[in-house]
Amino acid sequence: MVSALLEKYRDKKLATKIVSAIQELIPNRHVKFVHVCGSHEQTITRFGLRSLLPDNLEVFSGPGCPVCCTPAAEIDEAIELARQGILITTFGDMFRVPSTKNTLAGTKTDGADVRIVYSVADAVEIACRNPKQEVVHVAIGFETTAPSIAAEVLRGPPENFSLLICHRLIPPAMEFLLASGETNIDGFICPGHVSTVIGSKPYEPLSEDYKVPQVIAGFEPVDVLLGIWILLKQLRDGRHEVEIEYTRSVRPEGNVVAQEKMREVFEVVDKRWRGFPVVPKSAFELRQEFENYDARKKFGVQVKDSVEFAKGCRCGEVLRGVIYPSECPLFGKACTQEHPIGPCAVTSEGACNVAMRHGKF
Repeated sequence: MVSALLEKYRDKKLATKIVSAIQELIPNRHVKFVHVCGSHEQTITRFGLRSLLPDNLEVFSGPGCPVCCTPAAEIDEAIELARQGILITTFGDMFRVPSTKNTLAGTKTDGADVRIVYSVADAVEIACRNPKQEVVHVAIGFETTAPSIAAEVLRGPPENFSLLICHRLIPPAMEFLLASGETNIDGFICPGHVSTVIGSKPYEPLSEDYKVPQVIAGFEPVDVLLGIWILLKQLRDGRHEVEIEYTRSVRPEGNVVAQEKMREVFEVVDKRWRGFPVVPKSAFELRQEFENYDARKKFGVQVKDSVEFAKGCRCGEVLRGVIYPSECPLFGKACTQEHPIGPCAVTSEGACNVAMRHGKF
């Protein structure tokens, strides 16, 4: 049977055939795949794809939501700057993410100047229009959004503009999940958007070192189902490679120009993720030649690490692919879309938020 939404899906017949092919490949043991993309989770949950899979095949969400992975301390830094009278710009999905002190939305309610922008270029324009006002843009996201930040830095923003860099890198987090041994992972569905930038090569060491199959998949239900089929086929054949299902957008070498800009502007550093300890070589910082745009150095702001989650919140385990959102005792009760307690319940890419919106399917 197909799910309710998949009944209306334009490629229903193809999807049904792929589901049948998956049934034929499933081994006689429990299989666990993990994806690291909020958009994949939306497709999987919205179209009820888990309900189509064999009982011994599970697909968990990993650290695929960048704002969910941003440590509370880094949000506290933005709040501290806002309280000092600095104009803060950020993307909308960061606006309501809780820290230990407040949220950026709550800080705005308290009188601070916090504005939602659609791009870093919008933030630079605000700085140009207000030359006497210091403007700090909270730069979040994975390798997908980092190139636009790098390009803007290379263009030379005005002196009253700076950046609070919170970028994280996906492959190191995937390696952490494999190396930690907290949960057995039989294969990864790699993120489509990130892979359009970095290509397939950065994932190859994971397959070589940990003997894990990987596939870069697109975002249609057929893409995800094909990705699962490809992983099962690798398991059957005893292979561990990085395959690209999303060939219409992803090339093995990725976007070389974007990569060059990132290398020119950023250096790779060890940093902690929300729900993770320090992950080696998993984050960006501005290179020394661009430190005049580094808000942490410019304003001397530094907030100590603190409690990441409210009591009872299990977002950390959701982000590490250990549990489903519904296994958290706060899910749908104390923690809701209207009153989110954990970061995964705030943004549309958070696994808990997705489950609250589309879980009925």
